[in-house]
Amino acid sequence: MKFSRVFLFVFACLVALSAVSAAPEPRWKVFKKIEKLGQNIRDGIIKAGPAVAVVGSAAAIGK
Repeated sequence: MKFSRVFLFVFACLVALSAVSAAPEPRWKVFKKIEKLGQNIRDGIIKAGPAVAVVGSAAAIGK
């Protein structure tokens, strides 16, 4: 008798836990914003590379 009650209770808990849906994802995604910030910094460095080289060569010529 006790075993059937325990089994029924465990089965009810499993059914209840399987019916619960996960919490929705937040609208703001912190890691996506950090990733986008890193990509913007990387792109800025890549775009500034030729300008830095020109300034360096101009400074070398001026000396």
